[in-house]
Order: sequence, then C-alpha cells, then structure tokens
Amino acid sequence: MDEGEIWRRYARMAMGVLGWTPDTFWRATPTELMLAVEGLSGGAPPPPAPLSREEFEALRARFPDR
Repeated sequence: MDEGEIWRRYARMAMGVLGWTPDTFWRATPTELMLAVEGLSGGAPPPPAPLSREEFEALRARFPDR
C-alpha cells in the first residue's frame, strides 16, 4: 500500500465515520486523528494493518519453520 492510499483510508475514516469536514481532517495532526479513532472504539487503539507480502517474507526468512 502506497502513502497516497494510506492517506485516502485516513480521510475516508475521518470524513465518513467521524463526520469531519475536509478542512478539519487536513488541519488535524496524525495524533489527533488516532485519538479520535480510539475514542470511537472505547479507547482501544485501532488494529494494526496486515503485513505486506514483503514484510511476511522477511519474517519467514528470519524465523523459518523447523
């Protein structure tokens, strides 16, 4: 996933779920966005993004099955 897609996902969450205007989204810091998202889930942080294929393969190489 490229950086542009990451920001599009954040924008969809801020505007679609949180109801922020585009101006509010672009003026917010990443920390403010994450705190707002955490507030929706009762304070729990959002789940991490799944591993990319490259990250998965790096872990497989580092920790091979025996």
